[in-house]
Amino acid sequence: MPKMPKEKKEKKERLPLRTAAAYTLRGYAIWWKADPQLLISKAVSKVVTALLPYLPLYFTARLVNAIAWGLPPAQVWPSLWALLISTAAAGILRAAAACWSETLNGHLWGDWNQIFFEKLLTMDFCDVDNPKTQDLFIKIQQNSNWASWGLLRILNGFENLIGALFGILGAVALSVSLFTLPVPSGSALAWLNHPLCLLGMLGLMLLSVYAASALANKGSSFWAATDGAMGNRLFFFTNCIAICEHQRGTDIRIYAQDRYLADMSRKALKSTDSFGPRSGIGRAARGPMGLCMASSGAVSQAFTGVIYLFAGLKALGGAFGIGSVTQYVGALAGLAQGLSGLLEALGELRTNGEFLKPVYEFLDTPNRMYQGSLTTEKRSDRRYEIEFRDVSFKYPGTDTWALRNVSLRFRAGERLAVVGENGSGKTTFIKLLCRLYDPDEGEILLNGIDIRKYRYDEYLALFSVVFQDFQLLSQGLGQNVAAAEEYDRARAEDCLMRAGFGERLSALPKGLDTCLYREFEEDGVEISGGEAQKIALARVLYQDAPFIVLDEPTAALDPEAEAEIYTRFNDIIENKTAVYISHRLSSCRFCDEIAVFDHGRVVQQGSHDALVCAEGKYRSLWEAQAQYYTHQE
Repeated sequence: MPKMPKEKKEKKERLPLRTAAAYTLRGYAIWWKADPQLLISKAVSKVVTALLPYLPLYFTARLVNAIAWGLPPAQVWPSLWALLISTAAAGILRAAAACWSETLNGHLWGDWNQIFFEKLLTMDFCDVDNPKTQDLFIKIQQNSNWASWGLLRILNGFENLIGALFGILGAVALSVSLFTLPVPSGSALAWLNHPLCLLGMLGLMLLSVYAASALANKGSSFWAATDGAMGNRLFFFTNCIAICEHQRGTDIRIYAQDRYLADMSRKALKSTDSFGPRSGIGRAARGPMGLCMASSGAVSQAFTGVIYLFAGLKALGGAFGIGSVTQYVGALAGLAQGLSGLLEALGELRTNGEFLKPVYEFLDTPNRMYQGSLTTEKRSDRRYEIEFRDVSFKYPGTDTWALRNVSLRFRAGERLAVVGENGSGKTTFIKLLCRLYDPDEGEILLNGIDIRKYRYDEYLALFSVVFQDFQLLSQGLGQNVAAAEEYDRARAEDCLMRAGFGERLSALPKGLDTCLYREFEEDGVEISGGEAQKIALARVLYQDAPFIVLDEPTAALDPEAEAEIYTRFNDIIENKTAVYISHRLSSCRFCDEIAVFDHGRVVQQGSHDALVCAEGKYRSLWEAQAQYYTHQE
């Protein structure tokens, strides 16, 4: 079991409040764009929750005063009815607002994912494919899983901020008279009217609010200082791998990896201890973090006692009725809670700012690839010519050339096979051809013009590709073929027939409407790897692009199905240009031209018959494979 990295303890300077506020405002704008109703519902819910409790509090004070003063029932009943109606109305409105907010809250994770997925889908593929981008996105996910830090925490802070502000407004409205109503001058408690007494009370309230919120913010800051990302990563890997990735099930069963994973999970979580009592957050909770939180609560409760004392003394002095004590105590407690909540919300805003840094670093990843402006020719004869002219390329962050000084040309209607050992640069060649990357040196030309000058979306539309690691969606068969929700059913069926899927299609009870896999449909069908490749090939045919790129298109097919595909390959491809990658050299014999790659260079080029007769890499590869099919006595 490898040693797991321990939590790093680094002294970091806290983010300036102004910077954190700017980050948060940007987060509000992001959520508003993603789902404006979600923000509105949360705001309305918090305003209602903050203000409505003061209505019953006010009418309770009126009712108690009426009873304490011995007023006749005719004057008591209005206060009682007002209390009952306001309490019922407050409860109904609060429940309705909460229901609305919670209903829209169900979209929360979908909206969160959509924010990042939209960025991923519009980001340059070279950045999506960059390990640094993947690490950054994983960090964002882990922060969210750790304690909802980042964009999710912004919503929590938004609710707390709105609730605190309106709670303060309601409390001020009900507590002003506590300080303005004087004790009669003949009372022994008339000293309570002295300005210094009132200022002292206000100062004590502000001091307690500041102390309570400062202690609470200090306690919450330990979350930001404690990294639980590694614990989350290990937890999800070791505990969810067998559940969420069912394709691993056969290996887990055959090699008894369930016991290994369980043991690894225990050791890993024990090593990092991100959640246990010995973790950083666990030690903090038993020590300074717990002390700060407990002290914050103690200060708040002590101030509540002072409020009771002050309001009670003024009531005894005759400034107001005994029922008003309830109003003032509740209002001042709400005021203190609101002020404390406001300061805590600002403190959390500052803490969360650190977790928003990677979010904005990810969202601000620029698109560096030039999008081009020229329109690609819509040629009815599909006479296109591609030329690689002295092209070299390195993957980001590496010093090794994946391709070096590659020069080759192929024309419309030709079949080009790209062969070579693993790591020779074949897939990199395809990525550059489709402009998923741009070359570091040299240029790629379409009909004599650098492909970077063409509109990016139009250039991509020239290609239909079956990558070796292609993916199908858990949606209808026809939708997978068309890569769209609405499609031409006759055309989709014809493409499946041409790709060799006709017999299987006729056996499916729902035909093109059959759902692949069972993530969303109980009667979905599980398809084999060979069947999936046929569907992927049908998808290529449906797109009807001038260039078809096939990366090991028959690797999962049985020999008979593979032979059938090759026999009908020219009929399937028709007049399109085909670029074909394969490790099986026997499948390249039908191609017009073969480019042999070795260590990122094109070392040979020609027809199969010419290359197999010449000394070189192709012949050695051919003979290495042919020996297994040669009869030996």
